[in-house]
Amino acid sequence: MATAGKGVLLKADSIAETFRKEIKSALSSAPRTPKLVGILATSSAPSKFYSEFTKKQCDALGVEFVLKKTGSAADESLAPGEGVEEAIIEANEDDSVDGIMVYYPIFGMQQDHYLQQIVSPFKDVEGLNFKFHYNLYHNIRFLEPKTLASSLPTPSASDVPPAVNDEPPAGYVKSILPCTPLAIVKCLEYIGVYSMLLPYGDRAYGKTITVINRSEVVGRPLAALLANDGARVFSVDIDSIQEYTKRPRQTPEERKYHPRHVVHPSTLSLQDCLAVSDVVVSAVPSPDYKVKTAWLKDGCVCVNVAADKNFEADVREKASLYLPTIGKVTIMMLLRNLLRLQEYRKMISNAPSS
Repeated sequence: MATAGKGVLLKADSIAETFRKEIKSALSSAPRTPKLVGILATSSAPSKFYSEFTKKQCDALGVEFVLKKTGSAADESLAPGEGVEEAIIEANEDDSVDGIMVYYPIFGMQQDHYLQQIVSPFKDVEGLNFKFHYNLYHNIRFLEPKTLASSLPTPSASDVPPAVNDEPPAGYVKSILPCTPLAIVKCLEYIGVYSMLLPYGDRAYGKTITVINRSEVVGRPLAALLANDGARVFSVDIDSIQEYTKRPRQTPEERKYHPRHVVHPSTLSLQDCLAVSDVVVSAVPSPDYKVKTAWLKDGCVCVNVAADKNFEADVREKASLYLPTIGKVTIMMLLRNLLRLQEYRKMISNAPSS
């Protein structure tokens, strides 16, 4: 707990526990123990740690986890990433495998993006396939399981019944979301940043949030998720700041909400953004990067996503709540995606042939 004048230091354990119970219940009714294959293709210490952490969490819940090592992870004489594509294809074709996760980075952004598209959407527990990203960015929350077999994205949101609550309509299931951005949203729901009194799909309305990092794995999808839920989001990257919002810029007479977020360039500085932000999320992969405490809005919520601490040691002098890590919640989202994908494959196999 916080001392007088200091914000609360919140550990992720209590948040993860709520989902751990949900996963245990789902596992008890699963047709068989789900199998997750992790593919480690480099000798990177963070990737190795994450693979060990994944195994520990899977073992604790009774999920079968198999770690496949390739490249320099298997043999130091091999190049990083050597054999990784073949390992992904092998796992795609193995009917006993329900989910695949690959420990990035391996080659760099462009080639890693290519690898992400090789993972079958039926087994993509990380939610990085373009079909899931398309749905996320277009605020399409549900899909028909059979469409995962198509190489085409959902044509438009108008082809999917509108999301009036968290439950998919008949014949539809939830689209898979990337684990880390989803974990951050769940943390913000848990601590009350999202208001359950507001309509579904707009529960972050009234909140201003700064997300520092615009990678395709964390920052950009997170900014889109938050904006699609009603928040005003500043997306900060090395060379620019953008504003994500689904609120219109028209006059009140023309006021009409966008069905999904739109992106505008921002002329604000990082200091300006932080001064008005109710929530600050930082995911910069550098031990040298620090968000200045002096720039934070009094009483804000700060969430550190990076392996290194992106906030200064005195962050709780300004923040009302500080969450230093979300790793345990991220793993719960991954396992929840695993169970959902196992169920989606079952639904397709049980569906009558046309």
